[in-house]
Formats: sequence, structure tokens, C-alpha cells
Amino acid sequence: MTAGVLLSGCDTDQVSLATNAKANQPVPPKLIAAMAEKNMDLQSPILVRLFKQEAELEVWKQTRNGQFALLKTYPICRWSGDLGPKVREGDRQAPEGFYSINPSQMNPQSAYYLSFNTGYPNAFDKALGRTGSQLMVHGDCSSRGCYAMTDEQIAEIYSLGRESFFGGQKAFQLQAYPFKMTPVNMAKHRNNPNMAFWKMIKEGYDHFEVTRQEPKVDFCEKKYVFDAAKPADAKRDPVFDASAKCPAYVIPEEIASAVREKQAKDEAEYAKLVAKGTPVARMNTGIDGGMNKVFAAKIPEGSTGLSEGAEGTTLQMLAMAKAPGTIPGHVNPPKPNFDAVASAPAPREEPVVAAPATNTRVAAAAPSEKSGGFFSNLGRKMGLGTADTTATTTPAPQATASVAPAAQTSTTPATAASRLKAAVTRFVPGQDKSKDSVKDAAKDTPKPAVAAAKPVEPPKPDTRLAATRPALKPSVSDGAGDNAPMMAGAAPVVQSNSFDSRFSAVK
Repeated sequence: MTAGVLLSGCDTDQVSLATNAKANQPVPPKLIAAMAEKNMDLQSPILVRLFKQEAELEVWKQTRNGQFALLKTYPICRWSGDLGPKVREGDRQAPEGFYSINPSQMNPQSAYYLSFNTGYPNAFDKALGRTGSQLMVHGDCSSRGCYAMTDEQIAEIYSLGRESFFGGQKAFQLQAYPFKMTPVNMAKHRNNPNMAFWKMIKEGYDHFEVTRQEPKVDFCEKKYVFDAAKPADAKRDPVFDASAKCPAYVIPEEIASAVREKQAKDEAEYAKLVAKGTPVARMNTGIDGGMNKVFAAKIPEGSTGLSEGAEGTTLQMLAMAKAPGTIPGHVNPPKPNFDAVASAPAPREEPVVAAPATNTRVAAAAPSEKSGGFFSNLGRKMGLGTADTTATTTPAPQATASVAPAAQTSTTPATAASRLKAAVTRFVPGQDKSKDSVKDAAKDTPKPAVAAAKPVEPPKPDTRLAATRPALKPSVSDGAGDNAPMMAGAAPVVQSNSFDSRFSAVK
């Protein structure tokens, strides 16, 4: 009824958009019930957060007390590129940073079922000369610089954004991160050249964490500024320009003090993690993007790529669960590029990261195929194979590669490139890494009998999983706009003078 009131007086083209079945699917009853439990209104404002490493999209919604609370977390079916911001057109990078989504960026006639434009590049990106266009969050589980969901997921997310606009929200904020900005993740990626940028956007992450309010975002001196306000003696609000000198501004003390307290705790925990030798994450792996474990488990030879799943769950265990939406047959899971890995420089090693001798014994004691857990043995009995059970298992510590070089049977010297290539084999489709960890540990042990062990052939992919993958059947079949030409990187965006004007009554 609200939509009908807002759209009264629209022309024919706008009415056709209003009757687009895909774009006007109702919010599912279960989600409405969840809102009621969390003291939320259907048309209250939303906020979206994206995390590449976790391959998750979070939808937060404002409660009746004015703060935002997490409504639902959606696993991301596919994202492309590497951890780090998008820099130039064609680099396949999914953007990172803070963006604003208004009604004109919603595309009800997307070639990828439904979509909304992230708004990249923002003023900060432009100030740095970064280029790119049509970077979307869309359906179809296919990405060339975007964040791709299933059709069913994007229909639900789209409906939440639509209802927030009907409720009066002018634009919702999208926060895109490489990972959840925790001390553990910051320690793991401390050598990454993007760390200065990540620390800058972590400031906004921290503002949201302590206030549960959408942070106000400004730009000056080619940097982000969060929750800036005019000084007490100022007569007008500060004017920001991404490329110009920052104006005089202050951050409200109640926010600034809470952020300082959080950051002090984070930095103390970070220092402890570095001091005890938290391993540094490998860079330049040559892998294109990631996929949530839920989806990788459903695809023959599936891989999570640069994403990481929750500990304690294997792909075989998740393969028995229901997928959150239809996975199209053309989905392309992340795969390693061995040429890129071989040409990449060896990672810089730090003394604090060197693995102690006890780590070598742990690596050598990795469970063999016969000692698998209940679900692993059950999976083998059911014929699911062992190819994906350890897709995200932590590899043996790097320091063990030099424990016993004399025991290596290969005639090729162990170069930095070969070590990189060996480390990335955990992403090779169809390979059982639990066996690899045993073989690698045995190779490093100065026992001739172990060094001469016959290599185990990787198991063949289990094609029976392919039969369980459903065909691409969107929950609502509309046809309008599905044959629109596809644009490089994502779907086309509807002109702002059509969809945007639907919400003119609330602007």
C-alpha cells in the first residue's frame, strides 16, 4: 500500500518498474518475524557490511531505540580479485571502503537478476585517481569485480533496501572490508602493503562498533574522516573536499573516547599476537577471489579460494546442508594461478614468526586418512570422497620446510617459488590436504623409509555432487529485463530519473 501511495502520479515507464515482480517480492515472513523479535520495524533504515575473507554480507537494521542491530548474515557466493581496494578499471578487484546507496543505484532490471551499484569510485577513490565503474552487489553467483550472491539472496537483500527507502531512508551505507577488523586479522596481515589503508577504514569500523550508529563519512587530504562535527566556536559546519586541506573539525568526545578505548584494547591484543609469533598471511597467491564455504561444498572441485570458513566445519559436512539459494551451473569457483605463484617473490620472513620445534612435531602428527573423525568416515562410506574435507586446513608451518633438506628426494632444489607453489596447493580442486600435510611432514623427517614413500595419487572428483546441484530456477520468474546486455564487471544501472523518482515523496 505504501508503494502504491509513493508511486501515484508516475508515468508509464515508472509504473512498469513498480510492477517488476522480481524487484517487488515481499520480505519473507521469517525475516519479518526476526525483526519483531529484535524490536525493528519493517521500513526502518538498514546498513550493509561486506567481508571478503569471511565471504559474508551483513544486513543491519535500526531498532526502535535508534541503534543498529544485526538482522541477518548472508554467505557471499563469489567475489573476485585479492584482499585490498580496487585501483583501476579491469583489475577484477571488488571495492573496499565506505559507499552510499540511494534509490537511483537500485537496478530492478539487472541482467544478474537484481542488483545495486556500490557507488565506486567515491570521492576518496577519485582523489587518488582510481578508476572503475559498474561495481555491483548482484545475483547469479558470478563476479568480475563485484560481490555476487544467489538470486534468492539478492532478492531478499533488495527487498530490505526497498522497504527502507519506502520508510524514508534517503540512502543506506555500504561498508566493504578485506576481513573483520579484529586484532587477529590485523596481525595476520601486518606485512600487507594495504595495511595503511586498512587501518584508516578500521577507524570507521570502530566508530560503528562502539556506537551502533551509521558513521558520518567525509573526505579530506585524500583520507577518510568519520563523525566530524563543527568546533564549538564555529558558526557553520565544516566543508570537506577529498583533495583539499582538512577544515577545522572535532569528533564528539563521547564517540572519540569510546573509540580510543577500543583501539587501545585492540592494539594491546595485536602486540601480544605479534610477540608470540602469529604467522603472517601469504600474499600474491595468484588466486582470484573467494567463495563462502557453504557454496564451495556444493560444487564439484569447489574451493573457498581466499575466503576462510568457520573452524570445525568441513566441506563434506556442509555438502549435506541446504544451500542458501540456487547455484547456477556456470559458477566458477576460485582457482590458483600457478604461473603467478611461481613468479611471486618469497614472503618476507620475520624472526618472531619462526615456528618452534614443537610445531614440527604437531605437523608430523597430522591425522591420517584412517584416523578421520566421525563425519569424515561417514562421508567416505557414503562415497563423497575426501577431496574437500580439509580445504581450509591450516598448512604446515613454513619453518618446517628447512628441517631436513638432506632428506628430500626431489632432484630440483627447493626454491622460494616452489615453496609458494607447494603452499598454495591447498586450493587445488580434488586434492586431499590431510594427506598432503602428512606427506610434507614425512618429507621433512630424516628417515629414509619415509622419504622414499610412494606419493599418493589425488582422488578423482566425486561427480555425484554435480547431480545434487539444482538447475537455475529463480524463485520468481519475470523475464522483463533478463535479456538486457551484460556489461563488463556487472549489470547495468537504471537511470536515476526513473527508479529514483519513485521515492521523491520521501526526499
